Amino acid sequence: MEQNSPQPRNISLNSATYLTAAHLKQQWPISTGFEVAFAGRSNVGKSSAINAITDHHGLAKTSKTPGRTQQIVFFDLNSGDRLVDFPGYGYAKVPANVKLHWKRTISDFIETRDVLCGLVLPMDIRHPLTPLDITMLEWCSSVGLPVHVLLTKSDKLSKSRANAALFEVRKELKAYSASSIQLFSASKKVGVQEARKAIIDFLLDAKKSPSNNSE
Repeated sequence: MEQNSPQPRNISLNSATYLTAAHLKQQWPISTGFEVAFAGRSNVGKSSAINAITDHHGLAKTSKTPGRTQQIVFFDLNSGDRLVDFPGYGYAKVPANVKLHWKRTISDFIETRDVLCGLVLPMDIRHPLTPLDITMLEWCSSVGLPVHVLLTKSDKLSKSRANAALFEVRKELKAYSASSIQLFSASKKVGVQEARKAIIDFLLDAKKSPSNNSE
């Protein structure tokens, strides 16, 4: 069981630094704080979102070959908490055994990682709520894990179309517990502050929870 020690109130996402990458559960580091994970389909801009939110260009490595990275990557924050980058999913050319490994590893992380307090789920605003996105939402809902959806690449649509997409996806998210949503564009810096606040709120809420303050 991971232990949670008192944390500084000031959480800076800009303080994120690479800690380690884990392929197997045995390699997951013990945490002294809480964790917020990022998950999403390949090519939705997950790595770009992490880099924009932390204001660290290149912190999360982008790959010219979607789906190549199959490790869970951990980033330390100044508060003792962490950001966690799940491997991108849904890329057709990934071998079946790799897809199975991803499914087992990520579902195990969501179901058993007791310091995980929130998940950020980027979706391409032009192709939201794919079957694999729905699976991720269902996993999180089943364990009561709150999810914050980023509708990425919102700059690719007109303002009216982007807002219409936001409205439609928000309606669909009502079927899942503890979910929120926003427009986001890493390249245009749209919604960066809103996303930072959502992540910090996940961490602060976890620290306030009585069940997390007990020995």
